[in-house]
Amino acid sequence: MKNENIKINKTEILSDNWYILKKVTFDYRKKNGEWEPQSREAYDRGNGATILLYNKEFQSVILTKQFRLPTYINGNESGMMIESCAGLLDKDNAEDCIKKETEEETGYKVHKVQKIFESYMSPGSVTEILHFFVAEYDKGMKVSEGGGLEEEQENIEVMELNFEDAYKMIATGEIKDAKTIMLLQYAKLHQLL
Repeated sequence: MKNENIKINKTEILSDNWYILKKVTFDYRKKNGEWEPQSREAYDRGNGATILLYNKEFQSVILTKQFRLPTYINGNESGMMIESCAGLLDKDNAEDCIKKETEEETGYKVHKVQKIFESYMSPGSVTEILHFFVAEYDKGMKVSEGGGLEEEQENIEVMELNFEDAYKMIATGEIKDAKTIMLLQYAKLHQLL
């Protein structure tokens, strides 16, 4: 349903170097009926998918660790982040994307994934919708070492962690990535392990 309280007046592209940064000028109708001109910037990097791989028998999860420049320039001394496997959709649907990303990043080939929800991750500035998945894994699904694609300059460390240890890393600050926190909390709430 279209919002009748918004009138888009102008959209400018400020940058399309890596992804697209737009400046949108619009009128917003307030509760009192007055129209107020506003301007906002929106970063469009496409939509993505993320997954938590878990193993009930070993009570473990697969996470990744990699350098993230934005965290480095905002107080993360090493720039390294522990995260759930994730990737951008490109032309793929969310399920195909996450299966492909899982194999590229972790080395596990999963066939059955369960979508659990979608979320806008930073709705004040980024257009992205992230599709969240969970899937069981076992050692027989390991087809490579993972680590990401060299042509995408990915240098990803694959981590197999005890679930409870990983969950405690939220409280210690070792895990600060929102999507990963959400997936670990989902697993805890729904007693996946």
